[in-house]
Amino acid sequence: MKKSILAILIVSIFGIISCQNINGQTKKQQANRPKSKPAAEWKKVLTPNQYHIMVESGTEPPYKNDYYDNHEKGVYVSAATGDVLFSSADKFDSGTGWPSFVKAVDAGKVEIVTDNSYGMSRDEVIEKSTGLHLGHVFDDGPADRGGKRFCMNSGALKFIKK
Repeated sequence: MKKSILAILIVSIFGIISCQNINGQTKKQQANRPKSKPAAEWKKVLTPNQYHIMVESGTEPPYKNDYYDNHEKGVYVSAATGDVLFSSADKFDSGTGWPSFVKAVDAGKVEIVTDNSYGMSRDEVIEKSTGLHLGHVFDDGPADRGGKRFCMNSGALKFIKK
């Protein structure tokens, strides 16, 4: 009985110590982001789909999103802030069903953080100024263009045609 209680106590303490929000950031990290807002504030300005993707770190279905097959020239801005994040010049057809880019327009606008959700470790792409989820980056992009695939959720972006 004492061993069971001790085990539960240790697990509880570990859970409290390692507690982070859903996108892996501590509250201190969020506080250092100039455009960060509490989830309730984002709920007022984002659509339910944008909120699910960006705040709850959700993922939209492949091939059933706005921009995976968009071939127009323009820029992709954050659905939350309007900051330019990606360009059609850096977009490519990855065959995955999500809009994919070889790089961000400005590397300082995005940040790569570790995502250990769903029993795997991936590199999550977040908007640096807010900490909001955009998608993930993988090392299987076009080798002649840097080898990266920034696999983004359409719901985290808005397209501005040029």
